[in-house]
Amino acid sequence: MGVIGVQLVVTMVMASVIQKIIPHYSLARWLLCSGSLQWYQHPTEEELRILAGKQRGKSKKDRKYNGHIENKPLTIPRDIDLHLETKFVTERDTIALHYFPEYQWLVDFTVAATVVYVVTEAYYSIMKPSQEMNISIVWCLLVLAFAIKILFSLTTYYFKVEDGGERSVCVTFGFFFFVKAMAILIVTENYLEFGLESGFSNFSKSAMQFLEKQGLESQGPVSKLTFKLFLAILCSLIGAFLTFPGLRLAQMHLDALNLATEKITQTLLHINFLAPLFMVLLWVKPITKDYVMSPPLGKETIPLMSEDTFDTIRLWIIILLCVLRLAMMRHHLQAYLNLAQKSVDQMKKEAGRISMVELQKMVARVFYYLCVIALQYVAPLVMLLHTTLLLKTLGNYSWVIYPGLNSDTPVEDKLLPNSVYSEYSPADGKMKVTVVQITMALGSLKNIFTPLLFRGLLSFLTWWIAACLFSTSLFGLFYHQYLTVA
Repeated sequence: MGVIGVQLVVTMVMASVIQKIIPHYSLARWLLCSGSLQWYQHPTEEELRILAGKQRGKSKKDRKYNGHIENKPLTIPRDIDLHLETKFVTERDTIALHYFPEYQWLVDFTVAATVVYVVTEAYYSIMKPSQEMNISIVWCLLVLAFAIKILFSLTTYYFKVEDGGERSVCVTFGFFFFVKAMAILIVTENYLEFGLESGFSNFSKSAMQFLEKQGLESQGPVSKLTFKLFLAILCSLIGAFLTFPGLRLAQMHLDALNLATEKITQTLLHINFLAPLFMVLLWVKPITKDYVMSPPLGKETIPLMSEDTFDTIRLWIIILLCVLRLAMMRHHLQAYLNLAQKSVDQMKKEAGRISMVELQKMVARVFYYLCVIALQYVAPLVMLLHTTLLLKTLGNYSWVIYPGLNSDTPVEDKLLPNSVYSEYSPADGKMKVTVVQITMALGSLKNIFTPLLFRGLLSFLTWWIAACLFSTSLFGLFYHQYLTVA
């Protein structure tokens, strides 16, 4: 029986690639430093002096006449004729960026985990091992853990800001998403087909049977109300973490549309913005059942596809929309970098004076926080992608569209065959007995945590991430389009 085998070899090879090759050939660094992004350099003090018509005096008296006192920084008119110089982002420039190591690690590790997943899926489709643990699940879980950790770190940064209202925004949206999650969990599956009810019922039944075999009496591991309460708390945290990524996405979307000159680019930007809405509608039962799977034709309905076929198409649609979002990343990042020139243009319309240091910080701050914006763009994308991959694997779906056929293996409970006991004799040694015990323990867990449970839970989480992204980005669109103008 292969407990390690091919999958362990793939994992060890990919670990070596992460350590030796990815630092030199990094996708994260290529996305920023491939020569397509331009950032605006802040003007030097001498340049600002020349534009303001002031020269640095040698004596205190001269500096006082030029508007400079020892304890008072030099100020210049806000309507100064300032034009910022642009420069392409290089690898040397990324050294000074905040959160660049976190951004590089998340993107590169996600690439490595996706490669491991693809290789493992190919191995399972060819060899069809029945008693091996799918190690790509561990990689996907690690990716999700890193993404949530980074979003948590960014959210705590907003809580440390004293003057801004970011803390209130996070708390408000957290409570809003908690109420929204409770409302969604109450809705019957006639409208949203997650399969949570059937999955939880299957989980409770399997757990009770397992406890009875162990000689324990129990009404179930957890009640349905407690399960939904903990799920709603998790959803509120996810919603709070995705608040500012959604708000930032809305602003970058509007700026990217103003920059785009080609119709195809504008269309792709609109599709990219509406992608979470498309994902949300994929689980709305009246749409999927009545208009996609069985579209009406007069008084009759035509069965266009089976449920298994639609489930596979749904997975592919989510992955394609994730690929589109990654392809549109540079347009959004360039739109963000242009905020430096946009801030200067807005400053020129104002009256009064501004200090040199404040002007330089206003321009430089945009570039130094580029990786923070990149993380806010990439982290939700990574969460959506790998939650979908987990849904396929743990939910026992198929990547191939078989019209009218079921998945490769049934979803019902699967018990380990009795041959596991007979494969090894007592003479084979303690190591093989230990392997059998570990395998049987994993088999017991498989009987409790069935694909039916994972289908309901991961479908809901995938839908929820997309719903949070669309809700926050839609609010951000309304805010930046109407409230800021007013």
